[in-house]
Amino acid sequence: MDVLRRNNVTILGSGDGPVVVLAHGFGCDQKMWRLVVPALAERYRVVLFDYVGCGGSDLAAWDEQRYSSLHGYAQDVVEVCRELDLRGVVFVGHSVSAMVGVLAAEAAPERIGALVMVAPSPCYVDDEGYRGGFGAEDIEELLATLESNYLGWSAAMAPVIMGNPDRPELGRELTNSFCATDPDIARVFARTTFLSDSREDLERVTVPTLVLECAQDVIAPREVGAYVHAAIPGSRLVTLDSTGHCPQLSAPEATAQAVLSFLDGLR
Repeated sequence: MDVLRRNNVTILGSGDGPVVVLAHGFGCDQKMWRLVVPALAERYRVVLFDYVGCGGSDLAAWDEQRYSSLHGYAQDVVEVCRELDLRGVVFVGHSVSAMVGVLAAEAAPERIGALVMVAPSPCYVDDEGYRGGFGAEDIEELLATLESNYLGWSAAMAPVIMGNPDRPELGRELTNSFCATDPDIARVFARTTFLSDSREDLERVTVPTLVLECAQDVIAPREVGAYVHAAIPGSRLVTLDSTGHCPQLSAPEATAQAVLSFLDGLR
């Protein structure tokens, strides 16, 4: 198995600091990082990849059983790191990938040396004493709509997820990204994402961690960022003065600066 081809791995930049691995969220691919990569690659070696089933990955390698759990995506991360013989990387995960990073760090602690969680959520469903942002019925309705009309769901939901209605081009980009994903694969990834509960996994995080949230985010409200920060001992919480769930697109300079400041603190 050619892991690098399977996951469409791209390597950029140089430097003697830790390698930075950038991981995309649901319905996206590595292109979502393109606006922050130049600043990071000036000083660090940067690895980008697509999860199997997304972007330029090998779709023939997709397996519904494996990718019906976040552990399957974490396995992708570990296998890419092993293939490149990477140790102590800084894993930057957007949205659901923040929790994938937590699982990868637990599965292969020698590979993951630090975590950056961009707009993370360990659980999207409200629970007693916990606000995830959605009721259980809301999530089931969201998933039912996605499964019955994925393209229509994408066109309606992507601009809401992106926020920034005054910058409609951002919503269009996310819509196009969603629509480029195979609907059957998206259905499985969506259920894996929105029905996951990684709250207990946060307590086992032992590596330096940056929690990076947006001031306004309908998918991961600030209560979630506060919860993640409180659950991970010694973590750092930074709130970007930005709107929406994808600050790497809507506020790339601030996102890159926050990540670089965290990286500099690890040296």
